[in-house]
Amino acid sequence: MASTVTSTSSRPGYGQLLRTRGAWTFLLPGFAARQPFAMLTLSIVLLVQHTTGSYGAAGAVAAVTGVSMALCAPYSGRLADRHGQRAVLVPGVLLHTLAGLSLTGLALADAPLWALFAAAVPTGASVPQVGPMVRARWGVKLQGSPLMTTAAAFESVTDELTFVLGPLLATALCTAVDPAAGLVTEAALTLVGGLLFAAQRGTQPTPAAAGHARVRHDPALRVPGVRVLIVTFLGIGTVFGGMQVSLAAFTESIGEPGLNGVLYGVFAAGNMLSGLVCGAIAWKVAPQRRLVVAYAALALTASGLWAAHSVLLLAGLGLLVGMCIAPALITGYTLVENLVAAGARTEAFTWLTGAVALGQAAAVTVSGQLEDRLWSGAGFLVPMAGTVLALVTLVSLRSRLTAPSREHTVARGVGHRSPVAVD
Repeated sequence: MASTVTSTSSRPGYGQLLRTRGAWTFLLPGFAARQPFAMLTLSIVLLVQHTTGSYGAAGAVAAVTGVSMALCAPYSGRLADRHGQRAVLVPGVLLHTLAGLSLTGLALADAPLWALFAAAVPTGASVPQVGPMVRARWGVKLQGSPLMTTAAAFESVTDELTFVLGPLLATALCTAVDPAAGLVTEAALTLVGGLLFAAQRGTQPTPAAAGHARVRHDPALRVPGVRVLIVTFLGIGTVFGGMQVSLAAFTESIGEPGLNGVLYGVFAAGNMLSGLVCGAIAWKVAPQRRLVVAYAALALTASGLWAAHSVLLLAGLGLLVGMCIAPALITGYTLVENLVAAGARTEAFTWLTGAVALGQAAAVTVSGQLEDRLWSGAGFLVPMAGTVLALVTLVSLRSRLTAPSREHTVARGVGHRSPVAVD
């Protein structure tokens, strides 16, 4: 498919990207539809901690939600590739709204923990995978264009903007309005935003089942490089989960719970700002090397979080950690364009977002237990452990991040300036 971008400068930028014909028809509703996801985990943690008095219980419920999402997201992506995004989104947002409201009601009714776990399963399983779907739509629009790396950066910035606004909104609603207000708002926004995004049929990728020629694509998980990226993104998820629980516990311990959203917003702002810079650079370094360097910096900065005992120090270190996440995320998503055929790309993206959710789920569980049983700030040990272990895996298996043959170059369709194996 020919690119819908009219110009192909050697240094593509955000202005050129945003002038892509039809882009705004899915960007605006896509932003609205993915905003609730940034509120979900923190809203659950704040509500359940309020009703049970335990960060361990709150983290466990949020973890069940994250695990459920991580396990179901790839299958949602595969169904979207096969049958179309709208066919998956509409029932998904309806189920998620009902499940989220059920979880809220059970928590307020002081239901036993097992009942909260039971409600958390469908809540996580039905989280709409809007981010991967937007990335797949960019793939349709930018086929054959060098703008795909810029699009990956733009999507990372968009994700992080939601994670700046989401925690602030969830904290404000849960602390100033009602502990249940965050989760209720999340469910309502999911319903409205998801249905608006699903209505944009003209920009969604053609379902594989509707194509004239049936082209067989291996599942994304069979690609060795995707498995390496999954481990890498698991480590990133431990940063998100560990920060959410530990920042909430820290701000409560100093008697300033309202600062939780501010500190997490600073962390996410660092991610967003570095994402903007990454997308504006015409990279000459191979993406595999960029990923290793960015991840090493992430592991180094995350390893110092547990030692920060003041608001200013924690804000500064959180900003640095956030600035290291975006380059790793952007490069990982860009590598998917090299490694995976177009017909399995939404599935591949959902494996990565699912890995972040799974890492986040594990982190909120362990961090919650550490915060309950040890000292305030002990939960920050989880991001350190998660990123260091993922870095060891990445360095050991980085050779698998190279596309194995030119056949993949034809199948991938997008992402780079010239037909070489990578970058």
